[in-house]
Amino acid sequence: MAIVRFSVSLEQDLVDKFDRKIKAERCPTRSKAVGDLIRDALVRGEWQEGKEVVGAIVLVYDHHKRDIQQKLTDVQHDSHDAIISTQHIHLDHDNCMEIVAVRGKPKVIDAIVKGLKAVKGLKHVSFAAGTTGTRLP
Repeated sequence: MAIVRFSVSLEQDLVDKFDRKIKAERCPTRSKAVGDLIRDALVRGEWQEGKEVVGAIVLVYDHHKRDIQQKLTDVQHDSHDAIISTQHIHLDHDNCMEIVAVRGKPKVIDAIVKGLKAVKGLKHVSFAAGTTGTRLP
């Protein structure tokens, strides 16, 4: 893939803040950092346009809570077409983490996230939106 050079004009203060940020994140170059920002914007566009996307839902809960595992399983079975995989991790004697990998239209994935968040007894739920990569260079 060909590399294209282009220039960008920005206020000095903005560039200085950006340079400090990418240095703190150990990003090797401005070009890499700008490319990452562009890819992030393209992925957000895929989600807004309703394209097929992927993501990961992370759940943390006390497995001793009454029926929580069954309720989580029920929500997941209702959405089996969009769930690629799940991974269950025992964090300690009481707490478990579950990672649910999903693929599909954003509305379907959003419904799964909301359905899982609605289960009482969860300590934490987070979602990482991603791309299938087919529309990115």
